[in-house]
Amino acid sequence: MMPLRGLKVKLTGKIILSDFYKVQLPAGVGDSFRNINLSVEFLQYHFPCNSLLSLSSINKSVNTEEKIRSILSLLPDKPGVYQFIDSLDSILYIGKAKNLKKRVASYFTKNQSGKTTVLIKKISNVRHIVVENESDALLLENNLIKKHQPRYNILLKDDKTFPWICIKREPFPRVFSTRNVIRDGSSYYGPYTSALMVRTLIRLIRQLYKLRTCNLNLTESNIAAGKFRVCLEYHIGNCKGPCIGNQQEPEYNENMQQIKDILRGNISKVIDHLKMQMNKYSQEMRYEDAQLIKDKIEMLSGFRSRSAIVSNTIKNVDVFGFAQESDNAYVNFLKVVKGAVVQAYTLGLKIRIDEEKESILGFAITEIRQKLCSDSPDIIVPFMPDLQLNKIKYTVPVTGEKHKLLELAERNAIYYKLEQKKKRMEHAPQARTGKNLEKLKNDLHMPDLPAHIECFDNSNIMGSNPVAACVVFRNGQPSKKEYRHFNIKTVTGPDDFTSMEEIIYRRFRRMIEENQDLPQLVVIDGGKGQLSSAMKSISKLGLRDKITVIGIAKRLEEIYFPGDSVPIYMDKNSISLKIIQHLRNEAHRFGINFHRDKRSSEMTRSVLDEIKGIGPKTKEVLLKNLESVEKIREASIDKLEKLVGQKKAMLIAGFFKKQR
Repeated sequence: MMPLRGLKVKLTGKIILSDFYKVQLPAGVGDSFRNINLSVEFLQYHFPCNSLLSLSSINKSVNTEEKIRSILSLLPDKPGVYQFIDSLDSILYIGKAKNLKKRVASYFTKNQSGKTTVLIKKISNVRHIVVENESDALLLENNLIKKHQPRYNILLKDDKTFPWICIKREPFPRVFSTRNVIRDGSSYYGPYTSALMVRTLIRLIRQLYKLRTCNLNLTESNIAAGKFRVCLEYHIGNCKGPCIGNQQEPEYNENMQQIKDILRGNISKVIDHLKMQMNKYSQEMRYEDAQLIKDKIEMLSGFRSRSAIVSNTIKNVDVFGFAQESDNAYVNFLKVVKGAVVQAYTLGLKIRIDEEKESILGFAITEIRQKLCSDSPDIIVPFMPDLQLNKIKYTVPVTGEKHKLLELAERNAIYYKLEQKKKRMEHAPQARTGKNLEKLKNDLHMPDLPAHIECFDNSNIMGSNPVAACVVFRNGQPSKKEYRHFNIKTVTGPDDFTSMEEIIYRRFRRMIEENQDLPQLVVIDGGKGQLSSAMKSISKLGLRDKITVIGIAKRLEEIYFPGDSVPIYMDKNSISLKIIQHLRNEAHRFGINFHRDKRSSEMTRSVLDEIKGIGPKTKEVLLKNLESVEKIREASIDKLEKLVGQKKAMLIAGFFKKQR
């Protein structure tokens, strides 16, 4: 019997047994072996590529449940990563497993929660990748999730890049901060979760060592040729001038080695070296140089003392604290080096489906250690994650210094959770609106929250076409269906005060008659005069103690209160003033548009509109043929009869005859 490895296997789509498939062998193999039944185990042994086996290879007439059962039977009992695929070939979910067969099967055999049930109903295919161990599965899952961002996977809330400190690979290396890592042989330290920490370290390094900041190519040949001149940094004492040969490369590189030790956290080693150098200078009676070294030692000692020393026995460990709230999880990371916390970071995660906390923690540990390039061999956790990294020792402490470290990380995670919850509440539209209205209420010393506000504005040009507008805000937002226009009825000429008195009276008398809810705040667009006029109507209606009324003058945004001639001035950035300005501007816009429409209507009126019996169509015919009212006035009866008929011609001629 010839070996089967390398033969093209084709599924016929007919399932012989639950764990067997009918396989067609190529022609020439022998009739006796043309159609045979092969077990799943046999296929897996001879055809390792079956890990890419897809449901699409099974006949489409088989229903989805049978497809899932078929694919599950092909999954190996090995660690790996699985992908749930929908009918559009999009990835729904990516997961990791110690045992692919058991993990994937658990989705279809257990009673799942609502979100997971929705996910399962959308699955039409399952793909998987077998890996060597659990650690590889954890890393592969993390990378695939970040690449594909499936809908139902944990969502990372933080996608920012962190700063690094770079020591450039070049003669007389520069030291600077960057967020872009370029693989050119340069040394990178970090990443740092705090930009302030990066600036502090850079500042410390430049205080300790005189380094160049220019980007000149300081090769021996260029320096010897005298191509460069010293810059301002040399003249103010921040650089020794290696560009003109004032500093030799061995001395500069010795400083670089000390800087690398500082960035690695080996400050004690640097201090010991500096003390030896200081003693040497003292013995040589180079007291000024010894004093400079002493200043550096004090600076480094002061920097080290500012680090949070949490243990004298714990040397190098990563600590992870965990906190969860409904669909959000938070993992705090503390990096401890030689007993001091040198780095802290909290990762927020959005949970899309019901995930076990062990799985969430495992995902977060992988993400944080990858992102922050942590290589500590010891990890302190509140509970064991579902999958563990190779060559890493996990500890769940109950007492002692490690337990205190874990409590610190968990407190940080809880504080971060509460902080994020507070931010969400503050940024929620309703919460933000309520907070703004509460501020307005306090600033105006109102008895009630101004959930219902109305603002009034007059509009006219030299007394012509006087109109007014009322805009209504409910819960801090415009309620445009309640906006109202007013034609001024009892006032002639440009009298804003009396006009305001009229519209306030008409508006609130009607609200009283119709038993409508009165506003808590009324804003009058104008100063003392308009406000006083509005208060006359408010008093007539007996509403003086029921409504807060204010006026806003445009020039300096002064806020007037009834009976007080001295205005108050709000902070220009105050949210209360911005709400009042929004009301005023909206009332002004609404009133101006109404006034413009009314004025346009007046301007388009014609003398012909005053002639009884002459309609728009007749007017259009006359103006189209005779072009102007003056020519219509001078036209003969015969000419008018040809255009509009005898009867209308007589009406037009009679009207203009009376005007003469």
